[in-house]
Amino acid sequence: MVENNGVELSEAEAEQYDRQIRLWGLESQKRIRSSKVLIIGLSGLGAEIAKNIILSGVKSVCLLDNEKLKETDLHSQFLAPSDKIGENRAETSLQRARALNPMVEVTAETKAVEALPDSYFGTFDVVCATGLKQEQLERINNICRDKTNKFLCGDVWGMFGYMFADLFDHEYSEEIVQHKAVKRGPDDSEKNARETVTINVKRRAIYVPLQNALSADWTKPELRSRLRRGDPSYFVMKILLRFRDEYNRNPDPAKRKSDTEILLRMRNELVKELNLPVGFVSDAILTDVFGIVAGAAAVVGGVIGQEVVKAVSQREPPHNNMFFFNPVKCVGFVELYGQ
Repeated sequence: MVENNGVELSEAEAEQYDRQIRLWGLESQKRIRSSKVLIIGLSGLGAEIAKNIILSGVKSVCLLDNEKLKETDLHSQFLAPSDKIGENRAETSLQRARALNPMVEVTAETKAVEALPDSYFGTFDVVCATGLKQEQLERINNICRDKTNKFLCGDVWGMFGYMFADLFDHEYSEEIVQHKAVKRGPDDSEKNARETVTINVKRRAIYVPLQNALSADWTKPELRSRLRRGDPSYFVMKILLRFRDEYNRNPDPAKRKSDTEILLRMRNELVKELNLPVGFVSDAILTDVFGIVAGAAAVVGGVIGQEVVKAVSQREPPHNNMFFFNPVKCVGFVELYGQ
């Protein structure tokens, strides 16, 4: 749980965040203002997440990335200037990130994830991880769970994207609109008149770790029944994570033909492993997972940024626990896995 730790907003902050305070209240904005967020991976998706979180008015954001800026990054990464190719992606993103909201402390870390101790990740209220292998994601997720901190991860491949959230044991408030009968006059002639009343209801959501979500048992009837809906996004995510784990990279547009063959082979292996219907994961969706399309990064980055704000402000129901963006159907949706 994120506490406001006695944070008081200055007059300038109250003016800056006036719309947000009107939307979700002063106490929620104070919780946001006291939050420290780590964003791992400054690809196009990482840049979108950073933009949304910095604009929300958190206390601090650390951009962690040990990779160099490449020309292909410039198609979706708007925080790094085009004349900084070959320099560290986190450091080159600092100037524009800080300009988004001077009230937020924005720093950069250029070490690789594996070079940082567990204690480092435990110092943040929220960790958002992108571009990592499954083992790295699970390691950081477990660290966050030990500290009861929030963990989110996600990726965009081409136009396909996903998000996973583990908010551990999360308490939040939700506004509920109720309709109440009221008496309008002394003769009770309008006893059937009604008015709306808004009340705040305290709720609680329990989350599972990433490892549970990625090892969902597809022999269970409740999961097999989802196959009738015909959306393969969960399995596409697993194929792409497997590709990254095996080849230490994402599918490369410069190797489209050979990488597509690898993806289709992995698809066939997964279909056999999980006894999925033949053709359930189409060839079409696996040919559209190269590079990062800016529009898809904006969609997934917007969802992740929104979920971080909801988590730290403790306002409104969070997504539990996965979001997918399917480019073939051009639709985003939320599903629960691992419980």
